Order: sequence, then C-alpha cells, then structure tokens
Amino acid sequence: MLLSVNFPSFIKPEIIPGLPIRWYGLMYIVAFSVAFLLYRRQVRERRFPITEDELSSMFFWCILALIIGARVFSTLVYEPVATNIYLRKPWLIFWPFHNGKFTGFQGMSYHGGVIGGLIGIIIWSKRHRYDIREISDMFAAAIPLGYTAGRLGNFINAELYGRVTSSPLGMIFPIPEWDSAHRFSPKIEWVRDIAEKSGIDLNSASEALINLPRHPSQLYEAFFEGIFIWVIIWLLRKKSPFKGFITGLYVFSYGLIRFFIEYFREPDADLGYRIQLGQNVSIKEISYLHPWGSFSTGQILCMAMIFCAVLWWILASRLPGHKMTYFYEEKKEAQKQRRKRPKKFK
Repeated sequence: MLLSVNFPSFIKPEIIPGLPIRWYGLMYIVAFSVAFLLYRRQVRERRFPITEDELSSMFFWCILALIIGARVFSTLVYEPVATNIYLRKPWLIFWPFHNGKFTGFQGMSYHGGVIGGLIGIIIWSKRHRYDIREISDMFAAAIPLGYTAGRLGNFINAELYGRVTSSPLGMIFPIPEWDSAHRFSPKIEWVRDIAEKSGIDLNSASEALINLPRHPSQLYEAFFEGIFIWVIIWLLRKKSPFKGFITGLYVFSYGLIRFFIEYFREPDADLGYRIQLGQNVSIKEISYLHPWGSFSTGQILCMAMIFCAVLWWILASRLPGHKMTYFYEEKKEAQKQRRKRPKKFK
C-alpha cells in the first residue's frame, strides 16, 4: 500500500494548455493585488495622509524594484559558478525567452526581492517625504498573505519541492524519467529503504530510476511563512511599541521560520550546503540528508535576516520620532465620548 500522496494529476502549470499563460504568473498578480488591498485598508483605518495616486505610484515602483532585486540576486547567488552565463551575457538576466520559447524569468530570489523592495521603499519615501518606518510597517503587514499565493504558484509548477521522505506527508511530484538528478537507482541502499517504507514496489523498477516521495515544502512555506506570519502581524499591527517594529517583526519571524523549513527543502544540487559542521554531506546525499550542522544558502541568508531585524529593532526604538501615532485610536476615543453623552428623549 502506497503511504505517500501522489501530486494531483489535474493540476497543470498552464491555465490554458498550449498557451504561455501560467498559474505561476497569475499567482504573482494575486499576490500583489492582495498586498495592495491590505495596505490600502491600513491607510484608511489609520487615516494615513497619502492619496490614492501616491499609493498606486508607490506600489508600482516598489514592485518593479522587488522584481529587479529578486531576479538579479537569483542570478548572482544561485547561478552555478561553472557556467557564469549571466556574467558572460548579462542581457539574459531579463530575457524571458529560451530556445525561441517564452519561459518568463527562470529564477527569482525571495531575499533579493526583499532587498530590492526595501530599496524601492526608501527611495520613494525619501522622494515624497514620508516616514520610511511607517511606510515599511504597513508593507510588512500586507506582504505575508500575498507571499502565500507565490508559494502556491511554486506548488502548481511542481518546483522547489522538499527532500526525499518516508513520512506520510510525503508527496510524489511529477519528475520526468530523464531527470537523473531527482530520480534514484533502486540499487542504492537508502533509496530501497525509503521506497519500502513508502510502500513503493521495487520489483517493477529494479533497473530503472525511480521517483520517491518528497516533502511538499511549498505548502509548508505557504502556511507558516505566509498565513501564520500574517495572522500574527495583522493582530499586532495596532499595538506596535515604536515605528519600525512591525518591519523588524516580519523580517525576524520570516527568517526564523524559513531557517527551520529549509531542513525540509532540497538545496540546489550544484550548491549543496555552504557550511557543514560535523558530518559532511555529498552532492548525491543532499536529496535525503540534512544534518542540523549543515546550512544551505537560504539558511545563511535567513540568519542574516534575523541579525538585521534585531539590529533594526535596537536602532528604530532609539531614532527621533519613534513613537507611534494611532489615528484609529483617536477615532475610537471620539466614538466612546459620543456614547457617554446623555441621550435626548424625543
């Protein structure tokens, strides 16, 4: 009996088969739309002095900066050193075609998107003379729920899946037979062990490469890095002790949660674990083995996020004008005063 779950066969990357319109691209639109609506709600409940035109302008430039940062960072950090194709041909960074076919941008880095988006926020806020801390705090409360849509897009694409597992949570993703990097020979001992625990029949696959169950890490991230963080921040957005606190809370909580979820993700085969303390893991073993003392590129970047968040909290709590102004509390107080007034009988 198969103890894992098969990837749903009805899920396809293309919205309409044969056309270059993918669910992943639609998920980006959903993500930006959700973030915009949540941001606008905060503006209205706080009665923040920003016009609709300024709000639209800010989102346009910040999203553009986010995409540029995500794409450039991906090519610099995750591109294999052996090829150096983007160093030799930098125009390909933003070239959405490959072998005459429209492919979009193959590779976007979350951490690069954060850096790019932050630069966009700083430039726009300075130019329009808004407090960077307040602008970024409202972004921090709006982004996580949109991020959920992006990870669901990864799931629909059947990409960025996790390590091999025999856990009941494991899912068999549609990996092509020719993909020898993600399929395994049943002659390997650990492959046979996981296959038997997962209820996979090895008799019919004694010679061919087999596909093993993997952690659906995209769904883990969609929930914990998206919905879970958003709920916490959304509930605390009106109780921030100082300007910039919510920004630090988002960076810290994302870095912390993503750090542990990385133990369920499979790192890039050409990069492996950047830091290995104790047990060394070979490139062939990273598909199923992630010791606690081994750290991937994503984990190193998450540690940097945690450090930056703590440093930002220290600085933001001491900057001039750090106290929050809660316009919605003033409105609530006014309503309370009106209720205390004696009612006139008609």
